[in-house]
Amino acid sequence: MLKAKILFVGPCESGKTVLANFLTESSDITEYNPTQGVRILEFENPHVTSNDKSTGCEFELWDCGGDPKFESCWPALMKDSHGVVVVFNADIPGHLKEIEMWYSCFVQQQFLQDTQCLLIAHHKPGSGSDKGNLALAPPLNKLKLVHSNLEDDPEDIRMEFIKYLRSIINSVSESRDREEMSIIT
Repeated sequence: MLKAKILFVGPCESGKTVLANFLTESSDITEYNPTQGVRILEFENPHVTSNDKSTGCEFELWDCGGDPKFESCWPALMKDSHGVVVVFNADIPGHLKEIEMWYSCFVQQQFLQDTQCLLIAHHKPGSGSDKGNLALAPPLNKLKLVHSNLEDDPEDIRMEFIKYLRSIINSVSESRDREEMSIIT
């Protein structure tokens, strides 16, 4: 059984917990309650299998609190992660600048590939969800960017997340295969 650890990071009030619950089919949250530190959601997705198709996959989704007061915990959260999803509220102008810091800390400092990162511009219900081009600074403009609006098009974000999980599992599987080959040779 392959296992993958995915971090959901981003500014406060960007929608990380709501998205995490939706994508893992966990409970719904009706009122805003900031995540304190981290919440770990374990799940399997029947639409995601490893390259050899015989192995199932388990995921840990780490829903990380966006408050900088938890920064001292970040190294522990990052340990052994396979992917990072940076969630931001596209309707809050300050979030565009803030996600550069999240990318630097959680992707670049871990030496993750850009393919192991997904940017989600989350639009809260009633926000109008303008999906126009966002002015992302380099290197963010090279990342896969998806828009989410759970009110208007919930299945779009689910399908994009499944594609992302498949790419992470393929990466984990290839890494495991390389490790096994290095032991044999």
